[in-house]
Amino acid sequence: MTSPFKLSANISMLFVDLPFLDRIDAAADAGFSAVECQFPYAVAADEIADRLAARGLVMNSINTPLGDVSAGEFGFAALPKRRSEFRAGFDRAMDYATRLKVATIHCMSGVPAPEARTAARQTFLDNMQWAALIARTTGVDLVIEPLNGRDRPGYFVSRSDGVANLLRDLDEPNVKLLFDIYHIQIMEGDILRRMEKHWPIIGHVQIASVPNRREPDEGEVAYPAILAELAERGWGRFVGAEYNPRGKTLDGLGWAMPWLAPSRKS
Repeated sequence: MTSPFKLSANISMLFVDLPFLDRIDAAADAGFSAVECQFPYAVAADEIADRLAARGLVMNSINTPLGDVSAGEFGFAALPKRRSEFRAGFDRAMDYATRLKVATIHCMSGVPAPEARTAARQTFLDNMQWAALIARTTGVDLVIEPLNGRDRPGYFVSRSDGVANLLRDLDEPNVKLLFDIYHIQIMEGDILRRMEKHWPIIGHVQIASVPNRREPDEGEVAYPAILAELAERGWGRFVGAEYNPRGKTLDGLGWAMPWLAPSRKS
């Protein structure tokens, strides 16, 4: 099968039995054309860049820092009175993105207090306008991901339509929707129609099975149809494999064989 897009291995979730930098080698050996990760900040950017260059891979996407997860923090973009933390974290993400030639930064919105939801919206718009202007000078796209309310209760935005409304008000062309099918299926379903509806604003696509967030060859989502639709629509960016493998990552890659680079298949 010939595909206009290629797969990106999320090495925060795949190959996790290996040290972080060795996951880049494992992804290349398996046939992936790119990697992405949620939070690369424990490893120096130059070390990551050297390993990527040695294996001919790109780092497709990273996230802004979360904060203290044990205290309920999950990003800052929409948190009133936490603008300094968001902006410091964004500066750090931009530094990594510049050094690693990352295409997209996922800006983590956070979990605002219920009474602060109205203020959170304006905070989000202000922060993202500021970030978009910075990112525009480097060609980096920013993406906003709706996170499902089962896994992340109270997160600022949980539906793709909600992100679309925010992007309309923001009106910054380099801020887009992260179309994570796992989250969107749980909250909204109707994936193919929703993909069609939001196609002009999609900046990245990620996949995992539902409900267990494992390899996309199980569960309730018909991924062969979805991947075929992406190919038919000419999706020219990467599709991120962001799931928790059932066992060893390599043992579960049968679903991905048509989409991996033949010269790198092990």
